[in-house]
Amino acid sequence: MDRLELEGKWNRVKGAVKQKYGEWFEDDKVFTEGKFDEVLGKIQEKSGRTREDIEREIRDWDERTI
Repeated sequence: MDRLELEGKWNRVKGAVKQKYGEWFEDDKVFTEGKFDEVLGKIQEKSGRTREDIEREIRDWDERTI
């Protein structure tokens, strides 16, 4: 397992914890951050790309739709 795959797994776990916290304390912002972290983790694991690369690509998609 390489560093990026491990980082992806960590982001998935971190995302799951944030989602649970958001549910318990009815904090929609934390829940949404958790979902985002979880999705980023899955993409990292599958693609082997860094979090920064993935976030940059998502921002680029967002800017093109505006």
